[in-house]
Parts: sequence; structure tokens; C-alpha cells
Amino acid sequence: MFYVQPKIILPTPEQALPGRKEKMPITHAHMVLSTPLHEPFPAGMEKIVFGLGCFWGAERRFWMQEGVYTTAVGYSGGYTLNPTYEEVCSGLTGHNEVVLVVFDPAKTSLKKLLKVFWESHNPTQGMRQGNDCGTQYRSGIYTFDDQQTNLATATLVEYQAALKAAELGEITTEILPVNEFYYAEPYHQQYLAKNPNGYCGLGGTGVCLN
Repeated sequence: MFYVQPKIILPTPEQALPGRKEKMPITHAHMVLSTPLHEPFPAGMEKIVFGLGCFWGAERRFWMQEGVYTTAVGYSGGYTLNPTYEEVCSGLTGHNEVVLVVFDPAKTSLKKLLKVFWESHNPTQGMRQGNDCGTQYRSGIYTFDDQQTNLATATLVEYQAALKAAELGEITTEILPVNEFYYAEPYHQQYLAKNPNGYCGLGGTGVCLN
């Protein structure tokens, strides 16, 4: 019997596509910020990875923030090695569409970026964001150390209280250590700078994080 993985259920490691050893070739600079997309980044920079729906609009939201050094879109949170966009959309990688945000803590803070994260999407929708349905559109924060995890968790608790006061639902956001960040194909990088009238499905709840 042929098995079809529902796109709103995360696959197990055994069900996930294997992927490949070859990394996605990304050689150009950030189209808007003119900064590198790849490490090494300047000393003192910090990194965080966010998933909040379709990564095109999500990336634009973060590259516009003061203190952000560079951004890149990619895939994280799953099992498949160096996945393609088509594989992620199949629901058989476990990966989320995410944005790598590299920022200067002397010019901004993780708390400010978390505020942008929470207010830019609806984190109560499970395996979808607006009209985009699938495991790759789930809400997620992927951290590089315990300090980031603790702050992300604290803001989740704070934002949940604000949502409850507004009579909105329970947050479904996953907060996990970064297992790997795989760069998406070059045409996805800074997509809305290349295609100003392109699709952006971001939409918040209207509830603010203090």
C-alpha cells in the first residue's frame, strides 16, 4: 500500500527524505544590505532563526530592522540533508521555512527582534499561517544557546498572557535549539526585493508584546 504523508503532520526521521551531501551554492551578497549571507560574520554579531510562515515576507520584515546585519532564508527544524524547496513543500522533510537573522547587539537586542517575531504573525495556528497550510509554515524559534532559549520562552509566556487577555488562542510556537540551517535556493533570497509585488502572507494578531 502506498503511503502518503499528510502535509500537516511532521514525518518521523524514518519517513523523511534523505536529501544530499551537496550544499546549496550561495555566493552573492545580500541584495538590500550588501552584506554577506554566509559566515564568517564580523566579530560580536549574534544569530537567531525564526519561522513565521512564508519566508519571503518574514525575511523582509527582519532586514528592515535597525541593527540587523544580514538575513537569509532557508530550512531548519527537520531531518532531510540540504533539502530543496520542492522537498520541503512535500511535507516529507520535517523542515520549516525560516529566516536566519544576524544582528549587532550593540545596535539592537534579541528582545526587540522577538517583539517583531511575535507581532508579525499569528502564532496560534499550528501547521499553517493564514492561507498557507503545511508543516513548513509552523511558528518556530530556533536558538543558538540557553540564554536565547530562556528569553524566547519568557516572551512566549508574556505574549500568551496578552493573547489570552484579547481572547485569542493558545500559542503553538516551537522553541528548539538550531539543529542545522540549510540555505534556500538563490532565487528565494531577498525575494521581495527582487519581486516587489510578490506574495507576502504575513499577518499579525494585532496584539502587542510590551
